[in-house]
Amino acid sequence: MEWDTSFYMKNKKKTSIQAKTLFFLLSYNVVIIILLWFCQIKILDIYYEKEQMLNMNNIVYSLKSVESDNLISTLQEIAYEKNVCIVVSDDINVVGAYNMNMNGCALKNRNSKVKELMYGFVESDETFKSYKFINEDKHVEALMYGIKVDGKNTFIYSNLEDISDNLKNAVIAVEDKNFYNHHGFDYLRIAKAMLTNIKKKSIVQGASTISQQYIKNLYLDFDKTWKRKAEEAMLTLELEVHYDKDDILEGYLNTINYGQGNMGIVNASSYYFNKKPSELTLEEAIMLAGIPKNPAGYNPVSNYEASLKRAWVVAKSMLNNGYIDEDTYNNLFKEKLKIFGQTKNNNLQMIMYYQEAVLNELSNIKKIPASLINAGGLKIYTTLDLKEQTSLENNILNNKVDDELQVASVIVDPKTGAVKALTGGMNYAKSQYNRALKSKRQVGSTMKPFLYYAALENNMTMSSSFRSEETTFNLASGKTYAPQNAGNIYASKEITMAAALALSDNIYAVKTNLFLGVDKMIDVAKRTGINANLDEVASLPLGTSEINILDYATGYTTFASGGYQKELYFIEKIEDIDGNVLYEHEDKNRLVINPNYTYILNEMMTSTTNDAYVDYTTPTALNIASILTHKYALKTGSTNTDYWIVGYNPDRLMMMWMGYDNNKEVNGNVRNNAKKIWALTIEESLNSINTTWYETPKNVVAIPLDAVTGKTTNNQNKVALYYYVKGTEPGVNKEQYVIKEENSKED
Repeated sequence: MEWDTSFYMKNKKKTSIQAKTLFFLLSYNVVIIILLWFCQIKILDIYYEKEQMLNMNNIVYSLKSVESDNLISTLQEIAYEKNVCIVVSDDINVVGAYNMNMNGCALKNRNSKVKELMYGFVESDETFKSYKFINEDKHVEALMYGIKVDGKNTFIYSNLEDISDNLKNAVIAVEDKNFYNHHGFDYLRIAKAMLTNIKKKSIVQGASTISQQYIKNLYLDFDKTWKRKAEEAMLTLELEVHYDKDDILEGYLNTINYGQGNMGIVNASSYYFNKKPSELTLEEAIMLAGIPKNPAGYNPVSNYEASLKRAWVVAKSMLNNGYIDEDTYNNLFKEKLKIFGQTKNNNLQMIMYYQEAVLNELSNIKKIPASLINAGGLKIYTTLDLKEQTSLENNILNNKVDDELQVASVIVDPKTGAVKALTGGMNYAKSQYNRALKSKRQVGSTMKPFLYYAALENNMTMSSSFRSEETTFNLASGKTYAPQNAGNIYASKEITMAAALALSDNIYAVKTNLFLGVDKMIDVAKRTGINANLDEVASLPLGTSEINILDYATGYTTFASGGYQKELYFIEKIEDIDGNVLYEHEDKNRLVINPNYTYILNEMMTSTTNDAYVDYTTPTALNIASILTHKYALKTGSTNTDYWIVGYNPDRLMMMWMGYDNNKEVNGNVRNNAKKIWALTIEESLNSINTTWYETPKNVVAIPLDAVTGKTTNNQNKVALYYYVKGTEPGVNKEQYVIKEENSKED
């Protein structure tokens, strides 16, 4: 009998490959764990100690020249600028403490262990006040180093001793049972999770510690990339080096998302149970500990049954880890818990992005001492318009293409710079990464208005013409550049600046950019308030540089305000518990660009919805013209992975980006839906506003001309108003409006 070994060999080969893969993954992870351990134990401690000793000593010696009359103000300034904690003491008691953030300073009582944080020492003399930390053993003259590890997400802060032991135990049991025994990473848990994931052939189990989660919530996005994991690891190591476990747990409990807009345990315990964190019962603590796993799905206001089911998981973890006995476990949740909170803001999924922006602004207001923020009781009046926020969110959710799509959008009052609505993602519960605050994306053709304002400022007009045709540019660098129009469609004739903007002609834009010199466009962008790094390249007007949406909206707000640079802001004023005004926003109204040219640009940008410009292609926003009942300056822009739309009038500006975190290509559905969302939202924003268009400046005249050619015509369907500063309109100057292209060069 013949023996067919082929099947056996194939399966043996397959098994061998799987075994080798498993061995490789295990070995790789073991090596990584060893390296992390070595860095943490052997290297980072030494590095950071020496680094901070030098920093502290420099600060100490700089204080010796300070006059006593200016001492307090100087200490406050140093604490803020250098991110340190300064403790002032007489011979017995601490008399003052200055620090820049909510809990980044490791100020403790007499019994606290703080020797590892004391690096720089102050030399005392008869004329210089000592800055001391009172140690349990002796007086120690010191400045304490403290890294800012929270602040961003903390709304109200609670000291660890003011938080129920029930909650602390519940959180540790379900999130990180070895919290007090590891140095930031639970290596055994990592190994178990890795084996489980290999067996299941997918990521079904994680191994993040409380320290890692704390860092991720404060500093990082939620993308599952190697780069993000590496950043998380290094920051976790740094955190563990400088803070004890109680500090880390305290920070974590005060920055975690508990759903329904509640950041931190103080807000959560008050909202759900009308109690302070120290007053929570065991059952209440267990339910709260379960919420952060899925803040939208496990909060007891909107999903009590799901929250209860999760609470039993927490309770089981407490039982298994010895925090409660079996008898206690069996008697839990005999009766339904009384929940005091009510569903907020019609279940808005994105408003937390706005709240994060408010907190970010609050942390940057120097007039508000950290001690007051810590203590709570402040009344913060924001610029939020709940109707506009609701409209924005509803329109986004009703017109989204798929669950992976993300969005960043902002609505601004151009007259003041007040931000009325904002979103930094599709759903805050699923992704706390705030794209409005943190993300930078290529802006596509929405960059062209900054070029065309520069052109107007440099003796070009709406009727200045270039030929739109397939073109290869020989750049001054010796390289060539061959941009394309969308769909590779060209006019094959002269077109005006107005037509080029309406039809988003790339060839015209690049020719204009090279004709003027790239620096001209960048100068305009900087003057309007854009702080991004813009590359001096021929392709700049096509939006090849990356810009943050709030930064970008600042620039556009300058156009919308008639040439005045406005600071975008979220906080109108802040009052203390007694009603005293501690801070009030001041409008910084600076004229930075010419109102005449700004008006002309704004009029020119209305062409994107004007069917008179239909020619070799159609205006870029013509398909939403039927939705619009008001007049808007409007521009769209796209790359392969990004879609932008921005439009405005004197009363509202709305800018929106859509795309994917993984840089998936955006399709026509995304672009069309984005335009629809923009149109519906801004129209609803203006429903209660008696809006008008900009008043025509005295030095500006309007002439009806052919929309595309800029010449006189008898075809009334093709007529559009062209605007000129007096003296530059056709027929006044003898010079031709067709630019000599041989002068085009890249700076």
